[in-house]
Amino acid sequence: MNTFSLSIGTPDGLLFSGEVERVVCRSITGDLAILAGHMNYCTALGMGEAHIVLPDGQTRRAACIGGMLTMMNGSCSLLATTWEWADDIDKERAERARKKAEDKLAQSELTEQEYKLFKAKLQRALVRLSVKDAQ
Repeated sequence: MNTFSLSIGTPDGLLFSGEVERVVCRSITGDLAILAGHMNYCTALGMGEAHIVLPDGQTRRAACIGGMLTMMNGSCSLLATTWEWADDIDKERAERARKKAEDKLAQSELTEQEYKLFKAKLQRALVRLSVKDAQ
């Protein structure tokens, strides 16, 4: 299969740079897959599972929490707000975050802003747990 150049970065630095067969992630409008030869494209990323397929067929899974993806002239750049490889996810920490968010959401006196914050925290914890469990 054909490959293309992919760089994955976060505000903390470059996490991956190399050739891949495919990158799959969630944009703000739904899931997308980028393959070699994809047209020039730019989109905002949502919160969800992501993965890359390396030239040897190996798949690396990650939790992607927001950012931007650009495919330009055959090269892809993904700048994520948060990108955590499945191997780096601490399952116990994600479980604690899920539980804390669920407990907060069960409270009736939350403001609308607090409700949205804890709902996002719950979603982020669930994405991390899903990626870790799929590993």
